[in-house]
Amino acid sequence: MGREKDANLLKVEKVVEPKPLCGDGARFDDYESLYAESLKSREKFWEKLASELHWFKRWERVWNGKFKGARWFEGGKTNVCYNCLDRNLKRGLRNKVAIIYANEREEERKLTYGELHELVGRLASGLKRLGVRKGDRVLIYMPNTPEAAAAMLACARIGAVHSVVFAGFSREALKVRIGDAEPKVVITATYTVRRGKKVDLLSTAREAVKDFPFVEKLVVWDRDGEEKLGPAEVEFYDLVAENREVAPAEEMDAEDPLFILYTSGTTGKPKGVLHTTGGYMVGVYATTGWDFNLKDDDVYWCTADVGWITGHSYIVYGPLLNGITTVMYEGAPNYPDPGIWWRLVERYRVNVFYTAPTAVRLFMRYGEDYPRRYDLSSLRVIGSVGEPINPEAWEWYYRVIGGEKCPVVDTWWQTETGMHVILTWPHTKAKPGYAGRPFFTVEVDVVDKEGNPLPPNRVGYLVIKTPWPAMFRTVWKNPERYDRYWEVVKGYYCPEDLATKDEEGFIAILGRADDVLNVAGHRIGTAEVESALLEHPAVAEAAVIGKPDEIKGERIKAFVVLKVGYEPSEKLAEEIRRTVREVLGPIAVPEELEFVEKLPKTRSGKIMRRLLRARELGQEVGDLSTLED
Repeated sequence: MGREKDANLLKVEKVVEPKPLCGDGARFDDYESLYAESLKSREKFWEKLASELHWFKRWERVWNGKFKGARWFEGGKTNVCYNCLDRNLKRGLRNKVAIIYANEREEERKLTYGELHELVGRLASGLKRLGVRKGDRVLIYMPNTPEAAAAMLACARIGAVHSVVFAGFSREALKVRIGDAEPKVVITATYTVRRGKKVDLLSTAREAVKDFPFVEKLVVWDRDGEEKLGPAEVEFYDLVAENREVAPAEEMDAEDPLFILYTSGTTGKPKGVLHTTGGYMVGVYATTGWDFNLKDDDVYWCTADVGWITGHSYIVYGPLLNGITTVMYEGAPNYPDPGIWWRLVERYRVNVFYTAPTAVRLFMRYGEDYPRRYDLSSLRVIGSVGEPINPEAWEWYYRVIGGEKCPVVDTWWQTETGMHVILTWPHTKAKPGYAGRPFFTVEVDVVDKEGNPLPPNRVGYLVIKTPWPAMFRTVWKNPERYDRYWEVVKGYYCPEDLATKDEEGFIAILGRADDVLNVAGHRIGTAEVESALLEHPAVAEAAVIGKPDEIKGERIKAFVVLKVGYEPSEKLAEEIRRTVREVLGPIAVPEELEFVEKLPKTRSGKIMRRLLRARELGQEVGDLSTLED
């Protein structure tokens, strides 16, 4: 009996029931009932959550009734920085640690909420003295350190629109973003540290700004105190020291811009995704607290970088809005050895740990010895973000890192969504390989190109049918690209991801629509084949691409990284192919399999399949500034 051409090949039957303690701190008991109720009273649901935060003036209406062009908490006035800091001081958290910073050398710094409030408020005063006003843009090109978080919060405090650019970007990539955002001030540092080396940032920033007269000042965090600054440059901590007054928080309209964040630009000119104040604040506040079952005394570590949306929402804004302690780490995950992260989990007694599947697979490659050396018993919840986590990595993460007691909170969302949209909650059942079910009030479905819902276990476009407060409002200076999200599948928001939904509404993300493999008329998601490859015990990481084939349309080539202790051989390659055949069937077996030492990935952990494809087919590789190595 043949498979349907658009059927989901990778069926996951396993269900993991939560342990009794997984419900500690949970904001709800019965998902199905609350979800159904939330669809009927969207405004009531979000109004209750928004009321937990501080508003200088209450909103006139929660939502304007539109999807494309949605506006949230109209008429309300608030300030995100005020809610992250001043509100928490008034709640008695002045001496509570807000940020723990650590690096590869295991040096640390701790800032309390009171200290962070002072630093942010004085930096905000300094920015005002440099002429920055409400609505001006400030570009931040900084390491993953408390100074970067302080710069973001200082902008939010005075109503400046921040645009954080990941500190791994090249001069040209930085120039493109400066040219588009037109910032009045750029904030940078002399360097960042990765794999024991200082990576120069200041020279890159100086070169990037020199052709733009609208950049009036370059604020430089001189980490070693040795840099000679130019006439248009001012030192970060000098600016703080010279401005002793803590700037008052600007009263911002809920729909005033908060930040512009550029997508990586690996497939063309980067898009400046614009998020606004009120809806984004409420969305990340709610999802950080609800989705990880946060407790007031939690130490929380998201291993992302502030240069990405995960860093914005779930390192800085979400945790601080919830008044907990957030960890910021500067460096590589496996330097000076693959035990560095687990030592830090033990040292700081981390309770909630949120990382990318690519990091999990990296640690799988080294085996279980490193995490077993450390006491990870403080962990209560472990999360996954960035791309689909394959079932084998899920199982390893759950067993080795979580000790089979920590639920795996898998999450799907984007720069554009601002907050989690699909996830598995800690105290609900999980299905390894499935991201989970929609967050409350958000309707998600899998449809064909015409928008018709597909039956269970069929592959189609993932669409969102209803609005959510943290959704982006436009693409900066490019509304036509904003419109595109509603044009792929008319009437719905379509991120152009392929997905499948099972009979209970659990959704699995199968990869980008433009990454889909088309083999003899069968549409196969890259995530399906890569998952099947990872089922073999020798495989640590895998990526697949399609190559043109006159008969089949495309044939599959796999790139495979082996775990430590395994050697490449034709026999092993055939064993791995056999595993794919057993898991998915003959249609998905790679005709070519190449063993490689590493895969090209962005610093945020996403595999750059387009780079593999371009090199394989002799095409231009394009912008490589997001490439990790």
